Amino acid sequence: MDLDAIAFNYRYLQTLVAGASCAAVVKADAYGLGIERVAPVLERSGAKEFFVAHVDEGIRLRSVVSAKVRITVLHGPRPDAAAECVQYGLRPVLNSLDQIAVWRSQSVRAGKPLEAVLQVDSGMSRFGLSDGDLDVLHEDEMLMDGLKVSLAMSHLACADAPEHPANGAQRQQMLKMSARLPSAPLSLSASSGIFLGPDYHLDVVRPGAALYGIAPNQTGPNPLSAVVRLQAHVLQIREILPGEGVGYGMTYRPDRPRKIATVAVGYADGFSRHGSGQGCAWFEDISLPILGRVSMDSLIVDISDVPEGRLKADMMVDLIGPRRSVDDVAEAAGTIGYEVLTSLGHRFCREYVGNAETSQKGD
Repeated sequence: MDLDAIAFNYRYLQTLVAGASCAAVVKADAYGLGIERVAPVLERSGAKEFFVAHVDEGIRLRSVVSAKVRITVLHGPRPDAAAECVQYGLRPVLNSLDQIAVWRSQSVRAGKPLEAVLQVDSGMSRFGLSDGDLDVLHEDEMLMDGLKVSLAMSHLACADAPEHPANGAQRQQMLKMSARLPSAPLSLSASSGIFLGPDYHLDVVRPGAALYGIAPNQTGPNPLSAVVRLQAHVLQIREILPGEGVGYGMTYRPDRPRKIATVAVGYADGFSRHGSGQGCAWFEDISLPILGRVSMDSLIVDISDVPEGRLKADMMVDLIGPRRSVDDVAEAAGTIGYEVLTSLGHRFCREYVGNAETSQKGD
C-alpha cells in the first residue's frame, strides 16, 4: 500500500474542486487498506472531514485522527448507538423520519441541539428522505427541533457514466428538495461525480474509491495514482502435456506442452473465483495467463513464455501491479474495483510504504 499515492490522489482531487471542501471516505476499513494507517495520511494531506458507514467505524476512526476532525456516519444513528454518536463526536446522516426522531430524542437527553446531516433521495431509491417525508416535516416543524442541520446531501447513481441523463436529473432534484430543508451546505458527488465538473461539486465532495486509485469512469486514462500492489509466491512449477487437465473440473486442457506454476492466492484471499480462466498475473514484463478455476488458496498460471530458470518456486508474481490495475482485475472477474479492494483478505502480509514511514502488519 503506497501511502504517498493516497496523499497524491487526495491533493489531486482537491485541485479539481477548488471551490468546494474535499472530504475523505474511509468506510470498510479505508476500502480494505487499513483505516489506522490511511486516515492519518489523509488528515496530514489536508482532509478535515471524514465519512464512514457505521457508528463503530466512526469510533475506530476517532482514535486515530485529531479531535478537530469532523466524522460523519452515513448510515445514521441506530437507536442503541445514538448516545455513542454524541460521546465520540460523530455527526449522523439522517436518512428517514425515524432517524430524525431518534436524533431529536437524543438532543433532548443531551439538553442541546445536535449537529446532523439530512440526506434526500434524489432518484437512487436507496437512502434519504422522500418528497413525502419533506411534506411531513413541512407540516410539523417541531419534528426538526433539536437538530442543527450542517449539511444536506444526496448520492449519484450513474456518475461513472458521464453522459447518463440521470446525473443532471438527480442534480436538479437534489437542489429542488434541499431548498425545502433548513439552509445548509450541499453535497452530491462522491469520486466519479467529481469528474462531472464544477456544477456537481456544490459545497462538499466525498471521494472514496478515487483516493485508493480506482478509475472514476471508463471514458479515458485513469488520472489517479495506483495505491495497491499485490504479489503472491509461486508454490510449485510443473510441465504438462497436451490434453492434461488443470484445476478443479479440469476446465483447461492445453493443445500443446505448457509450463505452469501454482501461485499461493485464491478466493479465500479475495481473488474472486469469477476470475477463473480470465486475466493474468505478471512476472517482470511477461504476462502469465490464469488457467482453469481459481481455488480457495491457489490459482494456476501459464509460465511457458518465461525463459528457463528465471522464475523459480518461492519467487513472487504480481496479481495487481504496474502492468495490471485493480480495475483490470475487476473487469476479468465481472465486478468493480471497489469489490476487489474491500475483499482482499487478512492472510496477506501488508506492507505500507511512503509518507516517511515503512512498516508491516499481519501475515
